[in-house]
Amino acid sequence: MHITVAGKQVETGEALKTHVRDGLGVIARKYFDHALEANVTFRRDAKGHAFICDINLKAGRDLFMRGEGEGPDAHRAFEEAAEHVAKRLRRYRRRVNDHARSVAATRDRPAGEPARQIVLRAPIGEEEGADAAEADLANGADHPAVVAESQGVIETLTVGEAVMHMDLMQLQVLMFRNRATGALNVVHRRGDGHVGWIDPGPA
Repeated sequence: MHITVAGKQVETGEALKTHVRDGLGVIARKYFDHALEANVTFRRDAKGHAFICDINLKAGRDLFMRGEGEGPDAHRAFEEAAEHVAKRLRRYRRRVNDHARSVAATRDRPAGEPARQIVLRAPIGEEEGADAAEADLANGADHPAVVAESQGVIETLTVGEAVMHMDLMQLQVLMFRNRATGALNVVHRRGDGHVGWIDPGPA
């Protein structure tokens, strides 16, 4: 597994990189035979008092997961992030392992469809942001200004796989093409903690 360790205004010495590689190596050997790569980033919190570690792991062909941890030093932040990853994997262990082992058998799955991911200026929140968003609309725009844009992929999945992907990637919402019907579907995390499923098919 290829592991990249980086720091945003945080020194990442060889001892820390070795600690990260060893820790992720244990997780990969325990849960994934097909783990491909991991990106680990360290940064300070907003007040500059604590360290935060973000782990983004590509565990298989279409399987991604994320963990975040905070601690008084970089080592402790990584350990917390790694534990979050391990807890999430233990919860989905059977389904994740089945998914990983079936990668070779699903190579004929339709390729994911390209899609744009766009972040719009929030219309609510801090007064300055709200005023700016309202000004965009007042000037004739059909939506607030675009503040970020990236390329994404709409995968063809079962509903169960979509829920698993959403949770492992720590997303609030995920659009996918339903493998059974071919229609675009959405799963999302509701405010009450349950998962909502939007299916445009007939009632």
